[in-house]
Amino acid sequence: MNISVPRRATAAAALAALALAGLTGTSASASPAAAAAVTPPDISLANVKQHLADLQSIATANGGNRAHGRTGYKASIDFVKAKLDAAGYTTALQQFTYNGATGYNLIADWPGGDPNQVVMSGSHLDSVTGGPGINDNGSGSAAILETALAVSRAQLQPTKHLRFGWWGAEELGLVGSKYYVNNLPATERSKISGYLNFDMIGSPNPGYFVYDDDPTIEQTFKDYFAGLGIPTEIETEGDGRSDHAPFKNVGIPVGGLFSGADYIKTAAQAQKWGGTSGQAFDRCYHSSCDTSANINDTALDRNADAIAYAVWNLSSGTTTPPAGTVFENTADVAIPDSPGAAVTSSVTVSGITGNAPSTLKVGVDIVHTYIGDLVVDLIAPDGSVYNLSNRAGGSADNINQTYTVNASSEVANGVWKLRVQDKAGADTGYINSFKLTFP
Repeated sequence: MNISVPRRATAAAALAALALAGLTGTSASASPAAAAAVTPPDISLANVKQHLADLQSIATANGGNRAHGRTGYKASIDFVKAKLDAAGYTTALQQFTYNGATGYNLIADWPGGDPNQVVMSGSHLDSVTGGPGINDNGSGSAAILETALAVSRAQLQPTKHLRFGWWGAEELGLVGSKYYVNNLPATERSKISGYLNFDMIGSPNPGYFVYDDDPTIEQTFKDYFAGLGIPTEIETEGDGRSDHAPFKNVGIPVGGLFSGADYIKTAAQAQKWGGTSGQAFDRCYHSSCDTSANINDTALDRNADAIAYAVWNLSSGTTTPPAGTVFENTADVAIPDSPGAAVTSSVTVSGITGNAPSTLKVGVDIVHTYIGDLVVDLIAPDGSVYNLSNRAGGSADNINQTYTVNASSEVANGVWKLRVQDKAGADTGYINSFKLTFP
């Protein structure tokens, strides 16, 4: 059904300027002083769609699917490998056995870059047995293939080493990616500074979901979509259900994009993104109708460009961690709609000598449908209150900002809190993360 515009419209976000110095566990938020982001080439939607058409043809010629142990899967791997070999990648097929059948992962390395700082992008290439799997997950596989080919055409010379992976038997329990990670020596695992996962990025009734795992990777994708004026939400439907999970489980920083599966799009989401509320993001999820007709071109195009943006930016620059000591809480805290009590997110600061600085950086990431309802305060260990935002922001949603607070009268060590209260009804949200950076 059509969705009318409610009393509050989502404001388009301004293009964020962000120089990503490297993937670390203590990355700083974007600031006005940050240098401009690296601009990658536009990823051709026509090329990505052609890859999907080729995967559809492979499925059609092989019993209608590209599932583990079936001829359609091996043909899919061979198809991707041939394109990467021709583009100058060093490729390797990794074999494993599952349910009595041989499975394959394909690993492709782009020459050059720091071998001790690897930025890896991956997607599962297999389908379920019941269909050709064009959105799930031809879409992610085709998009990272075209990104890899764009790297070759540009003859990119990134600071960090680039690696791409296509996984087998994901639909049977992340089998291929688990095999890859479990067979990596600890020294090789430590070299992967970030793994980016793309599973279903062209859903026909799409949402724009970003993984909330590694803060730097998450912010990179958020900045890209903010530049397009497209609001994002945190990805929850696929938590632990795709190939980033094995990497995350061994401590590798992860992130990624998702456009939705069989969860139902809400009216609020249809308002933000278009499409049809009350309907699944992908009504053909794990079904025979997941064909080349089951793709939203706009979502596929935007997500493919976002992949390139992340690959170019996360592999550029130095490998030196950003300056400053960071204390961060990334646990989600729901903000009750008014009338409701204030909620807090806390960090415990330790090891800092003396008082807090006069330029204490307070990173606030709040996902909320109307920030004009919110009062946001920083509370020092002694209970002193520093107001950060007092029901400001017009009709905008979400607060993703770094505030500078003169906290020089406060002892640095102790429990600091971000306090948020919703002062008016009809809107919802949560604290996504809160961090303090001590220079």
